[in-house]
Amino acid sequence: MPARRISKAIHIGTVQVGGGAPISVQSMTKTDTRDVKATIRQIKELADCGCEIVRLAVPDSEAADALSVIKQNAPIPLVADIHFDHRLALKALAAGVDGLRLNPGNISEREKISEVVVAAKERQVPIRIGVNAGSLPQATSSKQTIPELMVAVAMRHIKLLEDHDFDLIKVSLKAFDVLTTIAAYETIATKIPYPLHLGITEAGTPRSGIIRSAAGIGTLLYIGLGDTLRVSLTASPHEEVSVGYEILKSMELRQRGPVLVSCPTCGRCEVDIIPLAEKVSQALQTISKPIRVAVMGCVVNGPGEAKDADIGIACGKGKAILFKKGEQVAIVPEEDILENLLQGIETL
Repeated sequence: MPARRISKAIHIGTVQVGGGAPISVQSMTKTDTRDVKATIRQIKELADCGCEIVRLAVPDSEAADALSVIKQNAPIPLVADIHFDHRLALKALAAGVDGLRLNPGNISEREKISEVVVAAKERQVPIRIGVNAGSLPQATSSKQTIPELMVAVAMRHIKLLEDHDFDLIKVSLKAFDVLTTIAAYETIATKIPYPLHLGITEAGTPRSGIIRSAAGIGTLLYIGLGDTLRVSLTASPHEEVSVGYEILKSMELRQRGPVLVSCPTCGRCEVDIIPLAEKVSQALQTISKPIRVAVMGCVVNGPGEAKDADIGIACGKGKAILFKKGEQVAIVPEEDILENLLQGIETL
């Protein structure tokens, strides 16, 4: 695996991003920000499941007015997502947010951006230049590819921030298309020292969105890019966080929460593994310790995987061998497999 790109360190509230810090997992609230109680509740739920930075939509002045109370009750740093109206960014900064996300495709006037940058510099609040393929200005050349245009837009706005001696910058270049996203990040990574926020935008519902996100984000992580990430799904934000950690775990970059090893099942299985694995997976959702659990269905790979796990079962006809830390500890009948496995997980 290539060496990780070491970027300039910035801080979003108490969370370091870049500079070799662990890759942080973000999400975005899906409540109406103007509904203060619901938004605070969702932020606290996200914090409980491991979200480290949360972004909030700020579509109008009423939403901006709500930020102050939300910030006072939020256990994790807040980033205000600003489009079209730079005055909303100024109000968000006054409310005490920990970061801003500005879309260059929606706020492009130099004097307006300058006003925001001056206010952010006074408060030492980082700004993410968030370029989306779906909201780009027109290309200056017919030969310019989408990745090239994304990079060019980002570089223009980076230069504007740097002209104000502002370097608390984070950059994202997101597209729905995985290859476009990868090409854009690869290009800009050689041009700037700033941390990169990874994501595949509008990735879709979980079934397809998880695959697109894993393919795009996983590839970028493998080539050493990325300092923070968000998995964008048409689903609960908790699922975004869970998938984010699964991607990092699969790349051996973060270890939070259990890893479940379960066999795909085939004609060799003599125990119904699918509902058993689903129940174990549900039980693991509330655990943050990085343990390895195996649910295996036959004697081909079952004993080996179960031995390698912190705790695991290898099923046979109407029964299963329970392994713990590589040692066989019990043989249990089929009807008691789930109970014994969950009790063993609890003891860990």
